[in-house]
Amino acid sequence: RDKGDLISVITSDIELLEVFYAHTVSPICIAAVMTVIMTVFISVQNIVLGMIALCAYICVGIIVPIVIFKRSGSNADEYKAGSGQLSAFVLENLRGLDETIQYNAGEHRISQLKKRADHLAEKQEKMSESIGLNAAITNSVILVFDLVMLFAGIALYSADSISFSQLVISVIAMMSSFGPVVALANLGSVLQNTLASGNRVLDILDEQPVTDEITDGSDVSFNGARAENVTFSYGTEAILDDFTLGIEKGAVTGIVGKSGSGKSTFLKLLMRFWKTGSGEIKISDTNINSINTRSLRSCESFVTQDTQLFHETIEYNVKIAKLDATREEVVEACKKAAIHDFIMVLPNGYETQVGELGETLSGGERQRIGLARAFLHNAPLMLLDEPTSNLDSLNEAVILRSLLEKDEDKTVVLVSHRPSTMRICDVSYSAENGRMS
Repeated sequence: RDKGDLISVITSDIELLEVFYAHTVSPICIAAVMTVIMTVFISVQNIVLGMIALCAYICVGIIVPIVIFKRSGSNADEYKAGSGQLSAFVLENLRGLDETIQYNAGEHRISQLKKRADHLAEKQEKMSESIGLNAAITNSVILVFDLVMLFAGIALYSADSISFSQLVISVIAMMSSFGPVVALANLGSVLQNTLASGNRVLDILDEQPVTDEITDGSDVSFNGARAENVTFSYGTEAILDDFTLGIEKGAVTGIVGKSGSGKSTFLKLLMRFWKTGSGEIKISDTNINSINTRSLRSCESFVTQDTQLFHETIEYNVKIAKLDATREEVVEACKKAAIHDFIMVLPNGYETQVGELGETLSGGERQRIGLARAFLHNAPLMLLDEPTSNLDSLNEAVILRSLLEKDEDKTVVLVSHRPSTMRICDVSYSAENGRMS
């Protein structure tokens, strides 16, 4: 799901629901109480006029909102969907601002933004027109009932059924008491917006995780891993087909192959981020679908090509892998990741803020912080996806030396295109067309 659309749901849609519930229950109660009181009051003057007033309240407070709600159509749904898409587009442009400037694509992106904003404005205009028309309908219905009450009162007065004072009191009482039921009539327009927001929130609540968290499985200690006849697809696109691979405890296993051959996908399957289509992946002879999620995460460290950093200090960003780690442990992990010397040059050292999404650091520096996390986590199985792709040869050498000097029981699965990186592997496999050789 687009992050911008998700932000729109979390902020504006949930806020609209809160406002609706906070300001809907009380108007309904007020309108109901007022209807009963005024109907009784006018009925005391004359039962016929009381029934006319009751019909007026029911029509304006119940029938009109239902009619308005039905005729509003899908404008609100389309507007909310468009609002989410616009938020996603704006967020995408902010993240790609450097590329937009570099390739002089600013005018094109602005025109695209204007086109989407204009489309959303059209939806907003339709909703405004609908709200205006609904208000006109409500006022027209009220005017009709006011006239009915007036002529009925005059007719009853002419027939000596009521006095002049009763006529005036009844007519004025009804004319001046439509405020609470008009608030209900306006709910017909608001309800479309609210339901659209509610549906978007419910869509998120109803979304099922790709893999469920396992809490009633078994805990394992890492003693090797194996994939047996694994298949996996993105939709209809097959990525892995009858994929088989063994990972021995204490070994450095390398996987090479072209982009799209399934190397990174296999690592994510080992992490159980996704489920296999068929076949099974075992850790310590236990199917990973039977291993408690917490136990599985504790025995694996996964370093991706793109490291996500939080708008916090460097120390915090490393300690996210082990929140109770000491400063000494963080420093040792950073030394293994060849990032310690760089950190110490910074004015605030480990207390330096990295900026939103790590924007103050280079790609190589972010990647080394990701490696420091893995070293700090100290899991028995390290899954490294192109861990040195953004590094120079000197820093790569430091990191590879750290991997070579690992504990004998520590296992590493290394995905890389660099021949220099693959030299440290005890065994290497080649992935091609979703198979291993």
